Amino acid sequence: MQPIIITKSNLEAEVMKSDKPVLIDFWAPWCGPCRILAPIIDEIAGEIDYARVGKINVDEEPELAAAFGAMSIPLLVVVKDGAVAKQAVGAMPKEEVLGLLKDYV
Repeated sequence: MQPIIITKSNLEAEVMKSDKPVLIDFWAPWCGPCRILAPIIDEIAGEIDYARVGKINVDEEPELAAAFGAMSIPLLVVVKDGAVAKQAVGAMPKEEVLGLLKDYV
């Protein structure tokens, strides 16, 4: 399964009302660390079923980036029960990304 492309129009349904935690990757095509993290995010999206995985392109969705306080990218945010539960900035290994979810499954 591929990550969900999150936009203003589907944020409520895909993230805020999700019955599972949602890992969101805030990224941009020009961001080097984002390109390093992208295949890891794609891999996780295909492997786990205890959480949803989504991506927000900050260039295409600046209002969402601002709403989540994305000052630096890549920014990984875990949303649980409609609220931000955890976040981390920067590229990281797969185990660290999965570690962001471990308290919410």
